[in-house]
Amino acid sequence: MKKAIIPILIFWVFCSCESNNGKLSGDLVNNPASATVGTNTKEPKIVFETTEHDFGKMLQGEKVSCTYKFKNEGNAPLLISSVDKTCGCTNITFPKTPIKPGEGGTISITYDSDGHKGIQSRRVVVKANTNPAETVLIFRASVETVLSF
Repeated sequence: MKKAIIPILIFWVFCSCESNNGKLSGDLVNNPASATVGTNTKEPKIVFETTEHDFGKMLQGEKVSCTYKFKNEGNAPLLISSVDKTCGCTNITFPKTPIKPGEGGTISITYDSDGHKGIQSRRVVVKANTNPAETVLIFRASVETVLSF
């Protein structure tokens, strides 16, 4: 009896599988931005004048600041939900209100080099209602220590 059940189970497994002839289903891809290319979509677009800043040489313990300017070049209000830092040495200010199409704003970053030395490279991630949803801003510094005698 057991010998008869095993072939039946094997036959059932092979017959119950659907064949798609090696093709992937289109249901797996769900990216509305790639499907709607044109001017009919209402979407903000954040464009920075620059996404990188180099503070150059600085002394350990110094605090320096820079400002990243951006513009909403889309056709819907831009809302920055957060600007995430990768280090506690960084303080950030950014607009909390929507930026209308055609208008601009700034993200200000202050870097505290206390306890750091050598080449430093930090990034902050701007999260907004844009496509892509994240933009990375980078800043660098060469932190030098002063020897005391």
